[in-house]
Amino acid sequence: MSRSKNIRWRTALLALGVTAAAVGTTGAVTMTAASAASSGRLTSAANGKCLDVTDGSTANGNQPQMWSCATGPNQTWTLADNGSVQGLGKCLDVANGSTADGAVVHIWTCYDSVASQKWQLTSAGDLVNTASGKCLDIKDNNLADGAKLQLWSCAGTANQKWTFGGGSTPTPTPTTTGVPNNPNNPDLGPNVSVFDPSMTQATIQNRLNTVFNQQVTNQFGNQRYALLFKPGTYNVNANVGFFTQVAGLGISPDSVVINGAVHAEADWWPDGSQNATQNFWRSAENLSVTPTGGLDRWAVSQAAPYRRMHVRGNLALSDGGWSSGGWISDSKIDGQIQSGSQQQWITRNSAIGSWSGSNWNQVFVGTSGAPANSFPSPPYTTVGTTPVVREKPFLYVDSTGAYQVFVPALRTNSSGNSWQSGTTAGSSLPINQFHIVKAGATAASINAALSAGQNLLFTPGVYHVNDTIRITRANTVVLGLGLATIVPDNGVTAMSVADVDGVKVAGILFDAGTTNSQVLMEVGPSGSTADHAANPTSLHDVFFRVGGAIAGKATVSLRVNSNNVIGDHMWIWRADHGNGGTVGWNINTGANGLVVNGNNVTMYGLFVEHYQQYQTIWNGNGGHTYFYQNEIPYDVPNQASWSSGGGAQGWAAYKVGASVTSHEAWGLGSYCYFSTNPSVVLGHSFEVPVTPNVKFHNMVTVSLGGTGTIARVINNTGATVNSGNQVAFLVNGP
Repeated sequence: MSRSKNIRWRTALLALGVTAAAVGTTGAVTMTAASAASSGRLTSAANGKCLDVTDGSTANGNQPQMWSCATGPNQTWTLADNGSVQGLGKCLDVANGSTADGAVVHIWTCYDSVASQKWQLTSAGDLVNTASGKCLDIKDNNLADGAKLQLWSCAGTANQKWTFGGGSTPTPTPTTTGVPNNPNNPDLGPNVSVFDPSMTQATIQNRLNTVFNQQVTNQFGNQRYALLFKPGTYNVNANVGFFTQVAGLGISPDSVVINGAVHAEADWWPDGSQNATQNFWRSAENLSVTPTGGLDRWAVSQAAPYRRMHVRGNLALSDGGWSSGGWISDSKIDGQIQSGSQQQWITRNSAIGSWSGSNWNQVFVGTSGAPANSFPSPPYTTVGTTPVVREKPFLYVDSTGAYQVFVPALRTNSSGNSWQSGTTAGSSLPINQFHIVKAGATAASINAALSAGQNLLFTPGVYHVNDTIRITRANTVVLGLGLATIVPDNGVTAMSVADVDGVKVAGILFDAGTTNSQVLMEVGPSGSTADHAANPTSLHDVFFRVGGAIAGKATVSLRVNSNNVIGDHMWIWRADHGNGGTVGWNINTGANGLVVNGNNVTMYGLFVEHYQQYQTIWNGNGGHTYFYQNEIPYDVPNQASWSSGGGAQGWAAYKVGASVTSHEAWGLGSYCYFSTNPSVVLGHSFEVPVTPNVKFHNMVTVSLGGTGTIARVINNTGATVNSGNQVAFLVNGP
């Protein structure tokens, strides 16, 4: 520790023999060469008892107590040179960062920059929390053994007066900031594997195989993994299973070269049909692949992003059976993309050699080499430039070996990928500006880090929260590795974003808890009005699930109230299948997938499926959607119980509010499969006001297997789909 730092406790230094001349007028002291920290007992002036770690437990949230003084580690506290008060390696902390009178004082994992863990022992004997200016107080003036502590306005009373000393002086336990002091070796937890070229091919391949073999069929398990490659060349075969991210740690995809494959297959399907319609929740990112035999395969469906990839050959998107994907962005495919059986796909800001194949809805936005717009024969929707977008933030290792997160800059009217002509425009954030969220994290610890100005890096895992994760600072970055998953308990909102500029949330799955949440994620409070056009909030690979793994419930999955928000690949899914007892009309309930109230919101790659009322409601003006994929709920019990009112048959897949005067969408598909009751009819898939600046382009409706009916495409326009006519196309509407 540096001996030049300031320490906050006058009496501590006096106990160590620091002269009065060294004491400043504020009660803080400047360290001399004597020591950088001290350890001893904190004794109350009210009863002569000592501050004690209750039962010697170091569990986060354990509340210290007052106890008769004795020699031992439970009553040994270190006054560290960073302002923390440490006992048994944990820090004295105010729960949830509260500054209110009566706030609980507990012990928690130490974080160097968290203000609620900073204290000042004044010359008057007050132990003052620097975040609030309030005092450590014995609750209810209880003088008995076992009395608890709280935060309270300083009153000069005996139950707020402390003396320090009488203990040993062991070396203090160092605090952490969520990352080790060495940014070249951050602790990313046990579910992240980092490979470098010095490792043997066998070692790397063994780890890849071990993770894949565990995850190949693990569709609804809790295991999450990130397999990361430092810059260099590797001769390996990475087969990517459920809840696995395979990514490069270079500043460019070409920094990491894989000679072999990074692929997703459908050969795990039990009947051997190579069905890829359930190949969800996996990703390949920021890699260059030279595929064995010249062809790699990414046979996936929803929530399986393929980002910042360079394929030095051809790429197949199916495996011979059904497939229902998918997403490519910021990538370069030197050869041909073979879409095969893919029902729908979006490719954004990429460069491709050529494209082969079509079914219902293939969309290209800002992609060089894309086929010409030709909907519906073949059903290609091609938009030459991307009006406004920011690429997804990503973790990388710089030239010194230090970990950083790169945040790409906003692009307007762009085409092609962001990296081929040089480094992507943007800025880097060092890893020490991130709180690394690992197993055992709570909403309180996460919010404390956010309050201290840190960004969040979620390591692979499932995180239950009993309070909302609140993002209030402009430009905060929240990045998940390995499809990190947040589950709200007790019906809380899992995450909220204030109406501020430039927040980026990426790589997170929100999984509804078993107690209904009114909303899983909310961007901007109700009534948000600020203009964020110059620096919008963006959501990248943010997924939502209601049911499947657990019997989740959420009225609305995502509500966007802020203006100018960008959605960059989202699958919002009320589960149609899952673990036993997790799926059913009255089990995994969800009314709406997406509600947009903000103006000038733009969505790329929007997948919303199986909600029980309107799948998507768009109330804001100036909205734009590029690619929409929807399935109506399979499990509608009967027509009589499923109506939006006024005699309407069912609830539309995408409703634009009656007061909206401007909205435009390209490449939209809506499918039905009423497996519970095939006689059910949906009146129309798209419901919009008839006004000149509300325009929908290139729509398709499908009766899957002819099981169920969609009477019209948009409002009262478009052909009926049913068992006799299973696919209907409409170029423009309403």
